[in-house]
Order: sequence, then structure tokens, then C-alpha cells
Amino acid sequence: MKIVAIREKTFPIASPIRNAVIDFSKMTLSAVAVVTDAVRDGRPVVGYGFNSNGRYGQGALLRERFIPRVLEADPRTLLDETAENLDPRRIWDCAMRNEKPGGHGERSVAVGTLDMAVWDAVAKIARKPLYRLLAERYGDGRVDETVFVYAAGGYYYPGKDHAQLHDEMKRYLDRGYTVVKMKIGGASLDEDLRRIEAVLEVVGKGSALAVDANGRFDLPTALSYGRALSRYGLFWYEEAGDPLDYELQAQLAREYPGPLATGEDRVRGQVRPVPRPPAHRRGVRRFVAPCAKHEGSVH
Repeated sequence: MKIVAIREKTFPIASPIRNAVIDFSKMTLSAVAVVTDAVRDGRPVVGYGFNSNGRYGQGALLRERFIPRVLEADPRTLLDETAENLDPRRIWDCAMRNEKPGGHGERSVAVGTLDMAVWDAVAKIARKPLYRLLAERYGDGRVDETVFVYAAGGYYYPGKDHAQLHDEMKRYLDRGYTVVKMKIGGASLDEDLRRIEAVLEVVGKGSALAVDANGRFDLPTALSYGRALSRYGLFWYEEAGDPLDYELQAQLAREYPGPLATGEDRVRGQVRPVPRPPAHRRGVRRFVAPCAKHEGSVH
């Protein structure tokens, strides 16, 4: 079996929303299709991948570097030991051939989107859902039949007032979500606190609300927000500063009493343990939230 084509298309997904760091007025995404000659249920197997909102389309990188390398390779070198399925790791290595190590820029998003499509194809060829395939390959085979999800929203939007923010979060609850997330850091601390309190009016408790600063803060600002947020008992405080600023993450973990989340913007090979809190705070939850596109890989 082999890959017969890899297609990429860049789509516009612009909107007037913004977070603390970027706006989405010119946002795009890449969709990738990995077409194989394997046939399941009478149709060729096609794996799909896309990079999500906030990570621009990577068409140039994919078309000029990563896709050609995979298509130019001997198809036999991209198969697993059985020769009956693709090997995502070998394909990843092929796509990254002649790339200098290091860096956490756009490259990881491009190769991560391609990798996602490869894994989708592998799971379809194996006739298994991907979560089960990953559990068998990298775990003990046991899987959770349910998974926790939350509703991410609360973006800044021109003319969006507290009442509209309140209504947005109520719609998420009406759909069955038990935890919602909102953006912070794109307004003053005082205004963000008013926004948080508007959301708490509808969700009812801090443990039903997470906040995300998208890496905007320096250490003094991250700590100032942390002190102000600590009264609410939030579900988590996410990406206060640059995810590669380990000193900031460690200091915040020492001083902020609640759960922290980070890792979305770390790249494969750059992941380190989440800073350990001091002894008196052991047991406080710390969430690592990886993103397959920024990681550059599912595995």
C-alpha cells in the first residue's frame, strides 16, 4: 500500500474576535487530505487533518517542503513492520528530513497538520477509532469511553458588553457543558474582573469557569492577575505567560493557589515537566494541555 496523493487547501475563517494577543481579522487554516490506495468499505481511505483557529494556514510550507518530501520517498519506507499500514513516525521523520532541529514557529503547525491526517488514515486502515489505536500502541489498551470537554469562548468582540458575555455563557450551559472558558488579558485587570464576575453570575461557581491569557503576561502581571483571581476558585488559570518562560511558570506555580494549565504552545522536544508547587500546595491540580499542531505531532 502507499500514499497516492496529499492535498492541502487554505481556507479563510476571519472574524472580528480577539484574545489578549491576536485578533482573527485575517485568520486562515489549512486542511490536508492524505489519499491512500487502501480500500475500506469499497472506497479509498483518506485521512484528514486541519489546524485550528488561531494558527494560520500553512499552505506554503506544506506544499513547498513537507508534502513533496513524503511523496518523493520510496513508499516502502513509510510503512510499518507489517507493510499493511502507514507508519506515522516514519512519515514524520521523512517530512522533517533536512530541517534544522529546534524552533517553535510555523513549521510545527504545518507538519502537525500533516501528521494529524496521517494518523486519521492509519486508524481508518486499521478499522479502529484513533483513541483506541493510540491506547493500544502507547498505553495498556484500556480506554476511557467518555471524555471531559468544556466550551471555550468569551473572546473580546467589538461592542460586546457584559450582558452579551453572560448570554454567550448561558448558551453553553444550555447545550450541556458544565465548564466554560473565557479570555482574559485583553483589557485592564479591573475590567477583566468585572467580566469574570458577569460570567460567574450565570455559571454559579468558580469551579465551572476557566480563564486563558494566551501567554500575554510578564511575571509581575501574571502574579497580579493570580492574586486577584485566587478569590474565585477557578477551574484553571491558563497560559499566563510565554509557555517557554519556565521561570515565570515556576514562580506562578509557587504563588497562585489554584489549578494552572499550560502546554498548548509547546513544541515536540521542548516539553518539560510542569513546575512542581511547594510542599504546602501538593495536591493542587496542574493541567498539561498539548496541541497536536503546535507539538508538530500526535505521538
